[in-house]
Amino acid sequence: MPGSHVLFGIVFLSLLVLVPAVPATIVLSTAAFTPDAPLVPDTRQHVVAHYTIIPSGATTFARGHELQMETGLLDARWNIQVTLDGRNAAQQGATGSAAFVNGELLSYSTNHDVGMVVTIDGMVPPGTTGQLIVLKVEEIDNSGQVVPGSVITLSQPVAGAVTTAPPVPTTTAPLVTTAVPVTKTPGFAAPQALLGCCAAILLFLRRF
Repeated sequence: MPGSHVLFGIVFLSLLVLVPAVPATIVLSTAAFTPDAPLVPDTRQHVVAHYTIIPSGATTFARGHELQMETGLLDARWNIQVTLDGRNAAQQGATGSAAFVNGELLSYSTNHDVGMVVTIDGMVPPGTTGQLIVLKVEEIDNSGQVVPGSVITLSQPVAGAVTTAPPVPTTTAPLVTTAVPVTKTPGFAAPQALLGCCAAILLFLRRF
């Protein structure tokens, strides 16, 4: 009988090893940006993202798994705060484009509410266009592979370069000048007046 108990214990432990850990479900609750989107190239950006961890197995998160986080912001500084039943629990920081959270920090019995607040301060890369991945979270299993369906990507549009509208060319119509004819009032012409005087003198002389 004791041998049977030992054999049962070995089989039970073997089954525990063979059964894969059930991944948790991570949900993005809220995200805030300072300044507001769209992002502006070559400026600093502050991001705060709240996540809720919904258990899918015996614990809130598989102890042997971890969370990998990445950002497209340059010179990023991370603050990761784990919350337990609405209160602050484990906290850690990181710098650079990636950060990791050990599954031990997220693993509790399922009668607890576990969440996570991720804060990033970084620089929007110069020359960025289109969309920028501000924060990507993915669960990594024991073998170092990404757990299917665990990737959560938070992207924001990047504002285009501010351009000054070229001046609109304006054409000025040439000044049209119209010659106004000058109307001359007929005057007393000198030659005609002289002839008239001469004729009057001759008539006057003939009378005598």
